[in-house]
Amino acid sequence: MEFKLKFIVFVLGLVFTGLTAGLCFTWSNAVTPGIGRLDNLEFLKAFQVMNRAIINGTFLTVFFGPVILLFLNTYLFRDYSTSFWLFLMAAVLFFVGIGLVTIFGNVPLNEVLDKTNLEILSTAELETLREKFEKPWNQLHTIRTLSSISAFLLLIIGILYSK
Repeated sequence: MEFKLKFIVFVLGLVFTGLTAGLCFTWSNAVTPGIGRLDNLEFLKAFQVMNRAIINGTFLTVFFGPVILLFLNTYLFRDYSTSFWLFLMAAVLFFVGIGLVTIFGNVPLNEVLDKTNLEILSTAELETLREKFEKPWNQLHTIRTLSSISAFLLLIIGILYSK
């Protein structure tokens, strides 16, 4: 029973962390550079639409599930010294780099953008809004990308030490 629980928690944590890392990587390397080429109104509209579309049950489960799963995984592997520490580093890194950065960084920026009626803004106001949004959002997202990839790698290394 304990082996099955360890296996299920580890695999779900690994898969969800990997999916999050892949999403963050793809967003950083394709989505934001692509929409970054749009003019201010098109860019801000595109971000509004994507931010609204991505908030759904599947995304929230995959994106925030590892916050719980990785700490549970760490607890379940508490008897494996090296694995425990690698799993703990992965859990803390994911919690801080994905959970806290998203909640206290990206989400507030998204909410400001979401509440803005872009159609009534002047060209100068659109430019100012984009300047206040784009660079900080991308910088925070870089932290999320590096954190999720690092957590994923730590999980793989950690399971190798559990044998």
